[in-house]
Amino acid sequence: MIYHQLALNVPLYSLLTYAHPTALPAGTRVAVRFRKRLVAAIVWESNVQPKIDINKILPIETILSEDWQLPADWRALLSFTARYYHYPLGQAVMAALPKGLRQPEAVPLPHQELMYTLSTSGRLQPPPPARFHKQHALWQCLQSAPVTLQQLKAKHTQATNYLNQWQQQGWVQAKPVPVCGSIPASPYQLNQQQQHASTLIQAKFGQFAPFLLYGITGSGKTEVYFDIMAKVLQQGRQVLFLLPEINLTPQLMQRVRQRFPSTVTVILHSQTAAGQRTSNYLQAALGQAALVIGTRLAVFTPMHNLGLIVVDEEHDYSFKQESELRYQARDLAVWRAQQINCPIVLGSATPSLESWYKAQQGAYQLLQLSERAHASAQLPQIHLLDIRRLPLDNGLSDVIKQKLQANFANGGLSMIYLNRRGFAPALFCTACGHIFGCPNCSAKMVLHQHAGQLRCHHCDFHQRIPHCCPECGNQDLTAVGQGTQRIEEYLQHLLPDARILRVDRDNTAHRHDWAAIYSKIMQRQIDILVGTQMLAKGHDFPHLNLVVVLNADNSLYSADFRAPERLFAELMQVSGRAGRANYKGEVWVQTRQPEHKVYQALSTQNYVTFATAELAERQELCMPPFSHMAAIRADAKTMREAQELLRQALQGIEQQQSLPTSVSTFGPVPMLMARLAGYERAQIFLESKNRRDLHHSITIWHSWLQHLEKIYPHTRWLIDVDPLEM
Repeated sequence: MIYHQLALNVPLYSLLTYAHPTALPAGTRVAVRFRKRLVAAIVWESNVQPKIDINKILPIETILSEDWQLPADWRALLSFTARYYHYPLGQAVMAALPKGLRQPEAVPLPHQELMYTLSTSGRLQPPPPARFHKQHALWQCLQSAPVTLQQLKAKHTQATNYLNQWQQQGWVQAKPVPVCGSIPASPYQLNQQQQHASTLIQAKFGQFAPFLLYGITGSGKTEVYFDIMAKVLQQGRQVLFLLPEINLTPQLMQRVRQRFPSTVTVILHSQTAAGQRTSNYLQAALGQAALVIGTRLAVFTPMHNLGLIVVDEEHDYSFKQESELRYQARDLAVWRAQQINCPIVLGSATPSLESWYKAQQGAYQLLQLSERAHASAQLPQIHLLDIRRLPLDNGLSDVIKQKLQANFANGGLSMIYLNRRGFAPALFCTACGHIFGCPNCSAKMVLHQHAGQLRCHHCDFHQRIPHCCPECGNQDLTAVGQGTQRIEEYLQHLLPDARILRVDRDNTAHRHDWAAIYSKIMQRQIDILVGTQMLAKGHDFPHLNLVVVLNADNSLYSADFRAPERLFAELMQVSGRAGRANYKGEVWVQTRQPEHKVYQALSTQNYVTFATAELAERQELCMPPFSHMAAIRADAKTMREAQELLRQALQGIEQQQSLPTSVSTFGPVPMLMARLAGYERAQIFLESKNRRDLHHSITIWHSWLQHLEKIYPHTRWLIDVDPLEM
């Protein structure tokens, strides 16, 4: 028997040994028994020397992929990911695979699409009689140019039968569809800055070169991406395009189809049907797709001929996975580009301070687009409206109401930006002050008036709206604050003739919802948009000319040191939606702190000023990017139990093996969201300027936490490297 190391979806930090009569190539999918259950596994290494009694080694039961294996560079990427994020390799491997490949079943490999045309002998044959008009149309179609089966089926539902018949007679021939056909010339003329950026990136094809493309909103970063992508695709290489949100996909795909109509493109994100996602994944891995567009998980897509990686909106926090394998897709994309020697382009109007700092230090090459791509487009005028002494009607000042009314009368498109979905953030008893909180989380229940529910947006607990206060019996319950539903309802009374559309997670839950919303906006069937941060990210609404921001001040009270950076990026992004074409844009921000540094930098639309000041403050406090962090977290039914596990581990480490002197330890302390889904949460932060020392410390912590698992069986723990959640 030949012994193999396999990666299984189990919470073990070592690979498991299984036997097979022959040596299987690394990367082969197999099915094995684990605790009497049949599970999928990946061969990680063959011909190994077993370290356990060979009589205890189980056999590999089925080979699931004889004709295809997961490639060596993919396995290297997953090995690095598991090491860096201190996560079990088997679980990391399975988290990176689509659902179909995680099952202990064989999956048929997708066949490359064929194109059909008449053969030489077929062209000598007379066409079917014109009275058989569908057959005649099929023949004419085949005669004019190579066509796909889908195109032929549009002419005749029985196209497959006729093709088979004509192929047997030698009249029709089939050839695989080129993965990347001819790419038409772009109708868009790059300006000088865009052309300069594209030229510099093209000069680095075939080598690792990280670029930070910093371009103001509306500066045409996508056209720069497309220009570079066209050159890579023409060389027969593949492109991986990462974007932060699913709702950006429909707009991008529309532009991709126009720019690359003959390029086989696949989409990978969580709303892709499981079977389709597996097929798309395999197409990319087999080289049957030249362009892969996806959200963070797509960074793990195997692509044997990858020539370029693009990470759009690289600053976005959605690139960080906040559960299970807590990876940062942007950082892994950079590692992957270095691994395979290809350029990577990180694009943003508000780069993350980590990326900006690396550009300032020379680790990334900085490329700037400082003017809007559309010749007549100008940056919007930003107005800070001090509402400390202004009366508000459902959260809106008189100035804002007048602006909305005037813009509607003039036929403009307005956007109300409020990062709070639901009707109101809280329900309040006017008699005793009771606020309805979630029984499972340290958070208020959000009022969803239309659904007749109070909901927790953290654990999804919900209940019917109560008729009275549970503490004093008072029936006078008041909705406190504004959510998108409340603003939508109020605007329908303020502007009864306006076509108002709310865009948040409550009405974009299904796969095609955003595409329908986007279509309505582009066809000018909407007068006022009301929405959350879903509207702020990367969308291009050419006729949007008025943006109103409500309740942004809430972010300034956060204890998270990244809160100012997040708020500034959020406001700059949402402001950038206005005035992108021939329409002059205005942005009005209601605030009670107009003198705050975030708003002052926003008013001048100067990212560099903000980033410089924020980095100086971070350096003084020795915060990232001037140091590296990890969070050791524990969840238990009580805060005492959660903190006790961390204290015991810390005490053991300090008594028996000291951490490197460069590593500072803070805590244990409750997390900002101290209770979530019924568990109390505590954490300890590790911080160091030396990344190697930090990871050495994490390894020590890891061994102690494993040791204490038996003593605290009901307390869960996890390690979060480079955490974004505080």
